[in-house]
Amino acid sequence: MWTRIHLRIWIYMILAALVFITLAGGVVTVWDTYRMERLLSAVIDEDVAAFQAAESMEAALINQKGFVSYYFLDRDPDWLRQLGDYRRIFKERLEKTRALVENDRQRKAIEQIESEYLSYISAKDRVIAHYKAGEQKEGVTLHRKVRDHFFKLFDLCEEYKDIHRERIRLARKDGHAQARNLRFIAGIAIFADLSLGVLLVFVLVRHILGPVRRLIREADTEKEVPQQSEDEIKALSRSVRGLIENAGQTHIELERSRETLLQSEKMAIVGQLAAGTAHSIRNPLTSVKMRLFSLNRSLELSDTQKEDFEVISEEIRHIDTIVQNFLEFSRPPKLKIEPLSPSVAVDMAIQLLEHRLKSYHVDVRIIREQMLPDVQADPEQLKEVIVNLVVNACESMEKGGEIVIREEEFFSETLKQVAVIRVSDNGPGIPESLREKIFEPFFTTKDEGTGLGLSIAFRIIEEHQGWLDVTSEKGRGATFVIMLPIRDHK
Repeated sequence: MWTRIHLRIWIYMILAALVFITLAGGVVTVWDTYRMERLLSAVIDEDVAAFQAAESMEAALINQKGFVSYYFLDRDPDWLRQLGDYRRIFKERLEKTRALVENDRQRKAIEQIESEYLSYISAKDRVIAHYKAGEQKEGVTLHRKVRDHFFKLFDLCEEYKDIHRERIRLARKDGHAQARNLRFIAGIAIFADLSLGVLLVFVLVRHILGPVRRLIREADTEKEVPQQSEDEIKALSRSVRGLIENAGQTHIELERSRETLLQSEKMAIVGQLAAGTAHSIRNPLTSVKMRLFSLNRSLELSDTQKEDFEVISEEIRHIDTIVQNFLEFSRPPKLKIEPLSPSVAVDMAIQLLEHRLKSYHVDVRIIREQMLPDVQADPEQLKEVIVNLVVNACESMEKGGEIVIREEEFFSETLKQVAVIRVSDNGPGIPESLREKIFEPFFTTKDEGTGLGLSIAFRIIEEHQGWLDVTSEKGRGATFVIMLPIRDHK
């Protein structure tokens, strides 16, 4: 039978059976969930609600007990007023219970409760009338009989609750039965899937892995593959022999592809560096444009304009440094390390971005108890990191907002004593699905962004043996955390 049916048909048949059983199990499960949902809805929406209504009605009845006795003792009319309130509550709950009636048995029980209640309050009213007329003996005698009405009425309420208790019990029993049936069906489906899985493994091992092993042995001994049957195995055998015969040519083509790949990688590095350089130049150029715009408004050189010229000179020097790094891209970037308080870099960045922050309508608040201790850092590179983080925060807050920069010292297990700078904004935050990608090169959600700002910042902090991380909740802003190791400079 195995030789008469092709391997493809066998695999298709087993897979079709697996899919059918899985789908059938899913359909049965979904159908049973609907049944359980209807059952639970019937119990919760009808029986439980009716049971609760009956309990509240019973509670209203119990609350009426004792007021006439209190009135008999002190003749305070307030007891009768409270009795009237509870009678009104009982009637309201009786009507609510009546609205939940579903069958004749429940309807008759409610009618019986109502009839007995009318008799009860009528007799009680007669007791009150005797007490008001000063007929104490007649009132007491009738009052004792009224108690029998009360207990009978209480028993009727309990019987009505028993009706719904029984319905809830039956619903629970039905639910357990359905759960048992579902478990039985699921057990059969699991067993069938397991059996078909074992059969599929057997087919694959015997009719695929076995022939492949034989083909390998035959290729090693350079023997011809025996002709067995006109099926997929024969086609596989011919394909493997063709691959072995063309191995030499494939090796030559692989070498050529390797050379092409090396050249492509080199061009990719050049492109990445060019994009990084362009992104790094953008911030200084924007600052230069803003300053030139400020100077253009007045031809007279004031103190502010002199300051603008100084900033322009500083940024031009910054651009020259970036271009020089681009021309020397084949060498790793060299940091100009010197002792520096990270607080100084923060102040330099905020001073540089003063006009841009105003254009974004963003306020910056620095929380600092004292200047952070010195770390070994490149002032320009560290300032660039702060600038990138602040500019990104501004761009994320479309209608302005506030940026809080908090400085503190902290002890880390890996970095030991560290200086920590937290840059927080009140923008829309970063979705969790994007949080792990924002430091990857070329990843951006902006229409005109290059996706290099955060990756460059991450690289700079990493070269300082520090760490850059982000925490964020959607709709509640983002906080970028810079940690730089504090080392003894003595």
